[in-house]
Amino acid sequence: MFDLLARWELRLCLRMNGVCRNLSGRLLFRCASVLGDGLFWYALMAALLLAERDAAVPPVLHLLAVGLVCTAGYKWLKARTLRPRPYQAHAGIERFAVELDRFSFPSGHTLHAVAFTLVTLAYYPALAGLLWPLTLLVALSRVVLGLHYPSDVLAGAALGAAVGLLSLRIAA
Repeated sequence: MFDLLARWELRLCLRMNGVCRNLSGRLLFRCASVLGDGLFWYALMAALLLAERDAAVPPVLHLLAVGLVCTAGYKWLKARTLRPRPYQAHAGIERFAVELDRFSFPSGHTLHAVAFTLVTLAYYPALAGLLWPLTLLVALSRVVLGLHYPSDVLAGAALGAAVGLLSLRIAA
């Protein structure tokens, strides 16, 4: 069964990676990936503080705490799973962006995007139309750019959701 899943995942990686052979696809997903590096989330926190002033301090502190937990969690997991990235393990997959760390599992970009989106929307639900599409693009970019397997992204999303939702329960 695991062999079947691995073959399916590899075929999906190859198909999705092919999107980057087109310049517009490559630019779109590189841009999403760079935003997911943290740039967008830091800018969002700064914008919230500028727009909402003192009222934004609790949500921004919440986001910073979630970010620290997510970073510690994914680094701990990557150091234990040591899964090579798709472009490292399969000659047919090309790397179209520079990775921020060495290993593949789980996707830290996806983990952070999902956690940050859930927490932000708990405070600012009107941002859903911006944050969910961005989160989806960040998650897709990781596979499209040859940096992650779909299972890395799904695990990152599940872990991000768990951290985000648990943090909201604790904060309530």
